[in-house]
Amino acid sequence: MKKIPAVTLLFWVMKICATTLGETAGDLLSMTLNVGYGVSSLLLFSIFLAVLAGQLAVRRYVPALYWAVILATSTAGTTLSDYLDRSLGLGYAAGAALLVTLLLLTLGLWWQSEKSLSVDDIKTRKGELFYWVAILFSNTLGTALGDFLADDSGLGFGGGALLIGSLLAVVVLAHYATRVPGVLLFWVAFVLTRPFGATFGDLLTKTPEKHGLGFGTTGSSLILFGILAGLVAYESLRRPGPAVAELPAR
Repeated sequence: MKKIPAVTLLFWVMKICATTLGETAGDLLSMTLNVGYGVSSLLLFSIFLAVLAGQLAVRRYVPALYWAVILATSTAGTTLSDYLDRSLGLGYAAGAALLVTLLLLTLGLWWQSEKSLSVDDIKTRKGELFYWVAILFSNTLGTALGDFLADDSGLGFGGGALLIGSLLAVVVLAHYATRVPGVLLFWVAFVLTRPFGATFGDLLTKTPEKHGLGFGTTGSSLILFGILAGLVAYESLRRPGPAVAELPAR
């Protein structure tokens, strides 16, 4: 199925940019505009379903559409995580534990159904749906982990980003220097890039008094959106996706 981009360095750069934008945009809607976590989650989850329907309908890789779904999962994941952790009072640790359970359950059901978790080997519509559910849970989990590292662990925004960046470096080293299965490394990296984006987003938006850079949610979101839009345009012009046959419905 050629509806998903190749996992290259550009993919990871765009993923981190999209997840960081998801953090700043989610905070912009829920906190800066004072919409609230619950209403923001409903609104952003509806947007996620709408762009996901478009992604499922196309028959080739469309960069703007694919990355719109990634951004929607990240933005909705930000407010969903904050709603669980803050509005419902679960706390970051319990919220992260719940989301880890949901992600592992999704991956387990995906493996049981498709006998593979490889993103290069998605052959059915069911497998594509499992892929997007796993991404939604992983991006929501990443927000909870990022907030836990930044607030509860005492590392702060910079320390949290440095820790996650170091773990990502270990994953890269394992990819080139060990025989750890690539599928496992992909999903570990996919989960870790979300808290990296969450802590880096907080570092951009928070005031210097809170150990941030003080760009605010609006300024940070505009900058990140411009960078992501430029990368999507480059990806669209560089290698348009080929048409493929319709996926089986099973």
